Amino acid sequence: MVDSPGSDISGRVRLAVVSGSSGSGKSVALRTLEDLGFYCIDNLPASLLPALAEHALGAGEARYPRVAVGIDARTAGGDPGELPRAFSQLAELGLPPFLVFLDARDEVLLKRFSETRRRHPLGCEGMSLSDAIARERVVLKPVKQIADAEIDTSELNIYQLRRRILEAIGISASGVSLMFESFAFKRGVPNEADFLFDARALPNPHWEPRLRPLSGRDAAVAEFFQGRPEVGEFIDDVERFLKRWLPRFDPSERSYLTIAIGCTGGRHRSVYIAERLQERFRQLGGEVLCFHRELA
Repeated sequence: MVDSPGSDISGRVRLAVVSGSSGSGKSVALRTLEDLGFYCIDNLPASLLPALAEHALGAGEARYPRVAVGIDARTAGGDPGELPRAFSQLAELGLPPFLVFLDARDEVLLKRFSETRRRHPLGCEGMSLSDAIARERVVLKPVKQIADAEIDTSELNIYQLRRRILEAIGISASGVSLMFESFAFKRGVPNEADFLFDARALPNPHWEPRLRPLSGRDAAVAEFFQGRPEVGEFIDDVERFLKRWLPRFDPSERSYLTIAIGCTGGRHRSVYIAERLQERFRQLGGEVLCFHRELA
């Protein structure tokens, strides 16, 4: 295997930079790299890249064997030449990065922002979403021009994007991938769900004032659920069901499956259960991911 940019002597990418249009999937890409053992930092100013790389990956015993950095229009747009200069400094340090640029068609980005109701990072009062997207394309043009890999995510789901990221940095994916996705019923069921489980019958931390602002990832919420036997029983039942039926799927026909866990707000019960199921199925091997739609 020929060494790729930003790779060590075994051909593995050591320093990955993820950039691209807002709404194109940069968060998914960084989570993918984090699952692969990369130490991930989002929205780092380009000028700080050389210092970070030297600190984390430099000579001697590396603090982190692999690092991934997310750069968006806000951190790359001050000076069009800032990122190319930073990349040149990294090459001089012997740490050339591998830049992955994600993009999608305008109509797809518009749809994604309307569905998530998020504000565009470059949006401001009086500027339409279309204008913000167009402005971002101009700002990111110098970044796109030096990308090692460019991925159009317009027609990709989470699994397909993950596999494209793996392919870009030289890692092959095999077998059936599992995605445990938490969501809020009040915002609709995920279209990609293959299995759906409803956790709304379980105790809801939302009604505890101290737990309401937290999520199912927080220790206090986990402690709340651990004290409710029915929550553990629910997780056990789902695990038994999936272990019985998932082996029936032929990997040659389905390379990924989404197990959706829903609750009212998508912040506590569904998040906690998806995390626990991910932990249990990861012990069995294979690709097992977790995505929290309402926390993204």
